[in-house]
Amino acid sequence: MIVITGPPGTGKSTVSAIVAKESCMEKSVHMHTDDFYHYLSKGAILPHLPESNEQNLIVIEAFLEAAKRYARGGYDVIVDGIIGPWFLQPWLNIVHEGYEVHYIILRASKEETLNRATGRLKLDSETNTELVEVMWEQFHHLGVYERNAIDTTNDSLQDTVSAINEKISNKTALLL
Repeated sequence: MIVITGPPGTGKSTVSAIVAKESCMEKSVHMHTDDFYHYLSKGAILPHLPESNEQNLIVIEAFLEAAKRYARGGYDVIVDGIIGPWFLQPWLNIVHEGYEVHYIILRASKEETLNRATGRLKLDSETNTELVEVMWEQFHHLGVYERNAIDTTNDSLQDTVSAINEKISNKTALLL
């Protein structure tokens, strides 16, 4: 499994789709975590709100079960979503179950992230800007996961894909 994460505007979805299509495995799947939030029909809480923690854990657990099934079926699983270090425990648990999980964080400068993310408004402009700034800050200081980060500020899509593929082949972004 390859988790491609980072704040909004860093190229996660675009790059994840390319990585899945160019996978060296015979079969691959591009799983977008946001899709699992769209399945919530009633009682949904916006995932960035503090009161959504229990909901978010349930969504991630459902997502992980689907990802594990694809992996057992021989698929290269490319996961695309905002999965910060603060929310890695479920992923670390599946590593202990024997799954190989690469954790790759895409980052861009704050200015570039804001330019990219606010151009495609999902919420009103003010809320969108605040959310992007908060998410950028949360991925700015990564501690032990700094080695997992790729700066996409000035990279082309293909440069970013190449950097991801290098981390995967060298196993420098594995969760342990």
